[in-house]
Amino acid sequence: MLPIGPLMIEHRLIERMIKLIRDHAAQAKIETKIDPSFVDVAVDFIRIYADRTHHGKEEDILFRDLQGKQLSEQDAVIMQELIDEHKFGRKTVAELVDANESYRNGDQNSMDTVLAQLQVLADFYPEHIIKEDKVFFPASMEYLNATEKDRMLEEMWEFDRKMIHEKYTHVVENLEAQ
Repeated sequence: MLPIGPLMIEHRLIERMIKLIRDHAAQAKIETKIDPSFVDVAVDFIRIYADRTHHGKEEDILFRDLQGKQLSEQDAVIMQELIDEHKFGRKTVAELVDANESYRNGDQNSMDTVLAQLQVLADFYPEHIIKEDKVFFPASMEYLNATEKDRMLEEMWEFDRKMIHEKYTHVVENLEAQ
């Protein structure tokens, strides 16, 4: 398996969650109310799975290794766009968290912001995934030899093995800090 294989498999689960986000936002518009708990779950999924786990492997392993390669100008530009898009996603989620908290605390005006941020995420991720799956990922493999690909894949598996411990260490630390 190529190192992009697990990343593309992860994209399929992210797409499923994005559909749920899109559906929830559409229903919330009809009902003129949001389920803040659903937003909490969506945020957790995006922060831990899509960003920390998935984007973590991209940034901390794939992009890191490609930084040392002579990428074509086009591939270098796309890689930087993807990094910037990851930052955009984090900013959008942070704004969603703030708006959801305001909504949960009774500020009905923040519902529009929650819905807008959910829509931004629902629009953002499909385009971002297409850029990775169809353009950057296939091109990126051309810069790596078989040994580098095997080492990268092993490092990605190790990255995944550590994630559950990282997540729940943070949960305990946050609870202890309260």
